[in-house]
Amino acid sequence: MKVLGPEALARPLEAGTVIVGSGAGGAVVAAELAEAGEDVLVLEEGDHHPPEALAAMSPAESLRRVWRDGGTALAVGLGDTPHIAVQLGRAVGGSSILTGGVCFRIPEAVLAEWRERHGLADYTPEGLEPFYRSVEEAIHVEEVPEAARSRSTALFAEGARALGYALKPIRRNTLGCEGRGLCNFGCPHQAKRSVDLTYLPRAVAAGARIVSGARVDRVELRHGRARGVVGRTAAGRRFRVRAGRVVVAAGAWHTPLLLRRSGIGRRSGQVGRNMTLHPAFRVSGLFEERVDGWKGALQSAFADAFEDEGITLVSFFVPPSVLVSTIPGAGPRFVEEARRAGHLAVFGGILHDEGGGRVRRGPGREPLVTYRMARRDRAAVPRLLRLLAETWFAAGARRVYLPVAGLDPVDADAFARLDLESVPARKLECTSQHPLGTARMGADPESAVVDPDGRSWEVPNLYVADGSVLPTSLGVNPQLAIMTVAARIAWRMVGKA
Repeated sequence: MKVLGPEALARPLEAGTVIVGSGAGGAVVAAELAEAGEDVLVLEEGDHHPPEALAAMSPAESLRRVWRDGGTALAVGLGDTPHIAVQLGRAVGGSSILTGGVCFRIPEAVLAEWRERHGLADYTPEGLEPFYRSVEEAIHVEEVPEAARSRSTALFAEGARALGYALKPIRRNTLGCEGRGLCNFGCPHQAKRSVDLTYLPRAVAAGARIVSGARVDRVELRHGRARGVVGRTAAGRRFRVRAGRVVVAAGAWHTPLLLRRSGIGRRSGQVGRNMTLHPAFRVSGLFEERVDGWKGALQSAFADAFEDEGITLVSFFVPPSVLVSTIPGAGPRFVEEARRAGHLAVFGGILHDEGGGRVRRGPGREPLVTYRMARRDRAAVPRLLRLLAETWFAAGARRVYLPVAGLDPVDADAFARLDLESVPARKLECTSQHPLGTARMGADPESAVVDPDGRSWEVPNLYVADGSVLPTSLGVNPQLAIMTVAARIAWRMVGKA
């Protein structure tokens, strides 16, 4: 796949449609529009890392070169809310190249809420079926077989059965997965069918141009219409692109900043508000047996038995070098604990959160993001941690490692005495990879930034096609949802649907 460098912007460019961002949303729109015969230009702030180069990187190198802010982006917790580390990609392919590949369709209860509260009448399982099928075929969504589960996940499944609930197989966008456990840092054998291997090559083959190292600062408006974009290259050189249509797909973290700098979204007052994150927590179990949990599919199973409590349990693992960095202690004690890394099993859980995130302009290029947990979500955290820990003990773990700063690993008796409800939020280690909702869609221009087809309520030839348009959290990984909605937006643009 040919990707142009920022030198291509040395002179003004023109395009029928300019797309800001090359991740899950932008890539889908680029391919669909280009294959419909449109002149498409994709601008990506990050660099291009060909799949073979990405596969050759160590996790540490990947963090430095591919992850936004080296993996240190943060949603600052307000009130009784933990600070949340948010992992985002900054490269051609966006966060798609760094996900675990998990693909859930939008839960029917979520779609019902979208229809009832946001006026998205066409967002039904039947109405979305053509878009689901199109995306699932393009990225090869398949069920992870039980044989591909790591020993870590198999142990958690044993504990779940002992407690009376079951794990279900996850679906992922993979083809020929060998279970190397490196999905978040670049698949070493290109088995994860991220957009840099699927939609973006399709777009280029159909005539689209992709330019890396191109940071868009503002959408240019004239007489109420978008006329293109302006920005700077990584070297600081200003550039301008003229276009008949603009699609913003910079993700829920940066799309609201771009819209605000362009004077878009004032009518509803919702730009940068309503961010949901699916706050995530992990608990590790220490076993007598050797687990080597990095051998097997990174993510292979989940439990929705606690869905009515807003909790989804999801399997995952990380490379040994990353796992060791999560172990408590220092000096000789750390060395002693790290030697047990091969005996650790890990499982996680996410909250189907009500939102409470805000994106504001920060002192530099990156936004200032704050997040306040709803009371129900905060109350669910101890419950989530107990579920994970109790399942590990039911599976035979000797001790568990809880995501509480300064807390030593505990055995079953010590865990039973813990008052998790009294743990200060600031001590909780919390992460997210799922920011959504900061330019939400809806049928009412007074409460939504874009209409049900992703088109700005204020600028008729400006669209948004990324996770920021999803009006609520999903309770499950959002990759497939973002791509499905982007496909629907693109099909509507070209009259295909």
